[in-house]
Amino acid sequence: MNKPSVFHFIFIGILAFTLFSCESTKKELPILGPRTTVENIVDGQSQTDTLYHKIGDFAFYNQDSVLLTNKDFEGKIYVADFFFTTCPTICPIMKTQMVRVYEEFKDEAQVKILSHTIDPEHDDVALLHKFAGQLGVEAPKWNFVTGEKSEIYRIGQESYMVSALEDPEAPGGFIHSGAFILVDQKGHIRGLYDGTKADQVDRLIRDIPKLMASTK
Repeated sequence: MNKPSVFHFIFIGILAFTLFSCESTKKELPILGPRTTVENIVDGQSQTDTLYHKIGDFAFYNQDSVLLTNKDFEGKIYVADFFFTTCPTICPIMKTQMVRVYEEFKDEAQVKILSHTIDPEHDDVALLHKFAGQLGVEAPKWNFVTGEKSEIYRIGQESYMVSALEDPEAPGGFIHSGAFILVDQKGHIRGLYDGTKADQVDRLIRDIPKLMASTK
């Protein structure tokens, strides 16, 4: 697995800056990520459509041994992140902040949380179940998922546009982003937030109702 390029991290920085700028100037959240335009012929006339970046297909098992796929999140808003249970650095802070999101929206059926372990060889279903219990949270609101390592890393970098990979020189043996990724009802990324900073998570909590009120 190749490490993310310098361009990858620059791109994430641009996205985060774009989100901050747009949030202060308009109510509607932007759709982040690359996009393409296609031309279609409708009633004999050329029509241009925009195709937005979407989360790719996935299939992972959660802490209750339930197989989750994209279809389980269709029409839902969810917050995704990447972690591992033995993380000695940012993960404990991230989970404390994500509990805030869980508590804020635990009675909203439209909102879910999806945490991907990047150490699936250690973090099996049983351990994830125990981990969720220690946090006092439950599926299907908050899903801790595990699966093939290569698939977790692929979807992290290609779909969620964040770093997630092994690195023997890193604390705990892994590199991963501290981002909380806000995904809308159609699988589009609508926000990136630093999950280690309370003010960023405050903004995430404010942004989720904007999507709840929108069908875009």
